[in-house]
Amino acid sequence: MTKELESVDQDELLFAEEEDSEAANLRTVEQDPWIVLIVDDEKQIHQVTKMVLHDFEFAGRKLTFHSAYSALEAKQLLREQPQTALVLLDVVMEHEDAGLQIVKFIREELNNQAVRIILRTGQPGQAPERTVIMDYDINDYKEKTELTSQKLFTTVVTALRSFRDIKTIEKSRIGLEEIIKSSATLFELQSMKKFASGVLTQMTSIVNLHKNAIHCSFAVTKGVEDIYILAASGDYASNQDARARDVVPAEVLEEIELAFQTRKSSFAADRFVIYFQSKMGMENVIYMNGFNALSEWEQYLVDIYCANVSVAFENIYLNNELESTQQEIIYTMGEITETRSQETGHHVKRVAEYSRLLALKYGLSEQEAEIIRLATPMHDVGKVGIPDAILNKPGSLSTEEFEIMKTHSRLGYEMLKHSNKKVLHAAAIIAHQHHERYDGTGYPQGLSGDNIHLYGRIAALADVFDALCSDRVYKKAWELDRVLELLKLERGKHFDPAIVDLFLSNLDEFLVIKDMYRENR
Repeated sequence: MTKELESVDQDELLFAEEEDSEAANLRTVEQDPWIVLIVDDEKQIHQVTKMVLHDFEFAGRKLTFHSAYSALEAKQLLREQPQTALVLLDVVMEHEDAGLQIVKFIREELNNQAVRIILRTGQPGQAPERTVIMDYDINDYKEKTELTSQKLFTTVVTALRSFRDIKTIEKSRIGLEEIIKSSATLFELQSMKKFASGVLTQMTSIVNLHKNAIHCSFAVTKGVEDIYILAASGDYASNQDARARDVVPAEVLEEIELAFQTRKSSFAADRFVIYFQSKMGMENVIYMNGFNALSEWEQYLVDIYCANVSVAFENIYLNNELESTQQEIIYTMGEITETRSQETGHHVKRVAEYSRLLALKYGLSEQEAEIIRLATPMHDVGKVGIPDAILNKPGSLSTEEFEIMKTHSRLGYEMLKHSNKKVLHAAAIIAHQHHERYDGTGYPQGLSGDNIHLYGRIAALADVFDALCSDRVYKKAWELDRVLELLKLERGKHFDPAIVDLFLSNLDEFLVIKDMYRENR
């Protein structure tokens, strides 16, 4: 270090030490100060460096210092502070090449290419500049004798500017990766709520918003009468499905409503509002805040991403509309069958919901449980081929009549088996096997145990439970206790024991469905 720095009197050094101690416990007003690591075995070098740079500021951010007096301490601090921007590094410490080994550690073991490394040596003969520059990935080389206050200031500014630009490029690269990855997954998400939640997660990554930052993110949809939250993160993560006006701060709600009114997106320093409208007229807004001001490049990334999101929203709405239409057709066909046989109007809905819940309790995925829910309304579709005289006979069927009735399982299967659609394929299985019995005495194939498809075993219990609990042309509804007693008696005979146990242990949830779709009296 030059005489200019060495001449600093001891009072100034003491002041620098006290100020450094306070700085360790306080954060500057600006977020995220630049982290500078000083690595030198001379304590005075640390003191003077901190004193000279104590009021330093670059790009609105101050410095925070960490000190290491050996290579071992330096490596530990580098592990603990991965966002270190600058290392002021001595070469000769406990070993003649201790500083050079730290350079290798940073670049090779930590794989940190962003941090700027400036070698400061008081013994240039032991670390010749030409050799060091060529053999080690450092960013500057200074002899301590040439580092005046002004040159130290200039060196730090240059290093931090370089670090900032590298991090900007790195963040942009990560943002592009997120866009590329999310562009593929957007079209795989079928649930609008899951989709909206995924969009918020990916958008948070693009704008580099930390998980623990104070922020709110909403994906809201405009209904006929109000605005509802599809998904939320940050402080409002638990408010899915709520009315926006009930939970969103007034100033935020005002911005969201303005986006719907003007049908335009907007960017501000620390937040943005993205507006989407589908060709079908459905309107959605994504609101996000809590990040530092976005650069032009970051806004451009968000715009690119949102273009993909807009297309995905459109596709999901169209897909939901198609699924809704298909579901309506399936329910209608099921209800036509039940109406023809003079059975209760909500039978197919209850059986569908019981089957879905049983599937989830059994451990099947949401997607597969939904397929079962959509398929089970078709379980008796084969009854369209059974004569009315048999189908609606108020008394017991004769042996011949019962044999004809039993053919509805095979008839339903024959009607549905030719489709390669997942729902209709599942419906064919259920139509064919929902009268099989676990002990092998059922029909039409006499299958037993696990040879009966799981879909058939689930539908069998759901169908029988609802049939016993409902009025039929040939009987009155049973009391619940009597129905449950029969399920217990038929455990392992008519029904899969595991499915009976799941039903009974979660009975309250099934009774909620029973009450929800009860017949109008």
